[in-house]
Amino acid sequence: MNTIGNILRLTTFGESHGACIGAVLDGYPAGIEIDMDFVQAEVDRRRAAHNPFSTPRDEDDRVELLSGMFEGKSTGAPLAFIVRNNDTHPQDYEGLKDMFRPGHADYTYQEKYGIRDYRGGGRASARETVVRVAAGAFAKLVLCQHGIEIKASIEDEERLNFRMEQAWYEGDTCGGVISCIIKGCPAGLGEPLYGKLHAALGAAMLSINAVKGFEYGEGFAAATMSGSQHNAARQGGILGGISNGEDINFRVAFKPIPTLGKDVEGRHDVCAVPRAVPIVEAMAALVVLDYLLLKR
Repeated sequence: MNTIGNILRLTTFGESHGACIGAVLDGYPAGIEIDMDFVQAEVDRRRAAHNPFSTPRDEDDRVELLSGMFEGKSTGAPLAFIVRNNDTHPQDYEGLKDMFRPGHADYTYQEKYGIRDYRGGGRASARETVVRVAAGAFAKLVLCQHGIEIKASIEDEERLNFRMEQAWYEGDTCGGVISCIIKGCPAGLGEPLYGKLHAALGAAMLSINAVKGFEYGEGFAAATMSGSQHNAARQGGILGGISNGEDINFRVAFKPIPTLGKDVEGRHDVCAVPRAVPIVEAMAALVVLDYLLLKR
């Protein structure tokens, strides 16, 4: 399954060290002014160059739109786009050809398919998320017309910076938490049973590499509250699986990167969290726009 969405459907393709990463975004509304500078700026937020503890892999991540736009506006046809892989060093991963990295998808991919691309994790690599961010940027162009804004941030960023520096010196890695808030979401988005809005958001977040947990509203803390306390608390902007018009807030937990610099040669991040902020926003944007179109 390489596709997510109902009306708005994103299908991605490509591997970490293949020719490119690409995507097709189908169901995108016609007549939307496509600001490619904005799309590129969103993708640039994810780049490793912005974080001293990120992988030394230096991709320029230029988004090439192949279809779905005419005279600066979307046509209603699928938006197809690619991001080329230019800084690939597959030789860096030769040592992983005959070994499985703990905590990674190497073993499970081998068991499922009988073959795996060991170069940087192949399809399992977070490199795939670059086109998710581009797709999310296209979605944001529509959402802003409806007054919907999505903003994610790192929880306790100062503490995380300290942990990343310490992990970097020790050849280790670390994880962290990203909070996200959706403002301006109208009431009525979501289905009451199997298409709950918070379930769709959770599925989208858990599809991101290294994500181990998702909660909205009071989340797990609600289990320790009384009914009267929880009734007075934030409901997360969703009731019965349907948006209630208030701000939607959720948190996403990221595990430490499983590949450790002290054990394996290669190029990887010390922590996924700084570069994951625009990915969380992008996946939220895709879900909200999809459910906005479903409501129509």
